[in-house]
Amino acid sequence: MKILVCITHVPDTTSKIQFTADNTKFDSTGVQYIIGPYDDYALARAVELRDQASGKLTVLNVGEADSDPTLRKALAIGADEAIRVNSAPKDSYFVAQQIAHYAKEGAYDLILMGRESIDFNGGMVHGMVGELLGIPSFSPVMKLDVDGSSVKMAREIEGGKEMLEASLPLIAGCQEPIAEWKIPNMRGIMSARTKPLTVVEPVSQDTQAEASKYELPPAKGAVKLVDKDNVAELVRLLKNEAKVL
Repeated sequence: MKILVCITHVPDTTSKIQFTADNTKFDSTGVQYIIGPYDDYALARAVELRDQASGKLTVLNVGEADSDPTLRKALAIGADEAIRVNSAPKDSYFVAQQIAHYAKEGAYDLILMGRESIDFNGGMVHGMVGELLGIPSFSPVMKLDVDGSSVKMAREIEGGKEMLEASLPLIAGCQEPIAEWKIPNMRGIMSARTKPLTVVEPVSQDTQAEASKYELPPAKGAVKLVDKDNVAELVRLLKNEAKVL
């Protein structure tokens, strides 16, 4: 079985975010980057499935040279090879085009990715790739098991979960608890240095959206503490200052 895992190169959730050029560009100075947390779940499950089926696992990222350490980490976790599409990820449609092109060329049986990236939180790429390839796409997938060409999944829905069964090939946007994150060990880190990381040029520059400006969330206001027995004062504040009553 050939598995493709698409990973994002995103700022760590603890990073302090700033913008430059009149709030039109993200300032990456001093920012620590990681594999997208949802992509980490997808990669961990892919490693398990590859080991069970004695298949091949490829990771793909649409990004520039600064993404290479993130891809090397994915190789250390257990991927067999990595592909980097040499371009900044302009928007969801652009990224989906790149993934679809290389997925079609590679004839992958299973394509896994996170349910969404944690920088833009669009959650659209897996659906777009499925449409471009003409294969089914499911998200957010909490459980995924493969038996031959049959795939059984549990998908989160409002108020519960949905049990699904489909045939390969397919795409899944993954989330916890599909697998436990895997931490690279020393053997994996050493072997990652010799595993192939191929850089390819994008097949298209088509985009459907453009970010014109970024804004940080407004600063939180001061907190007013009200004695638990002073209900009248609480009601007054909610009505006259918070204006929620």
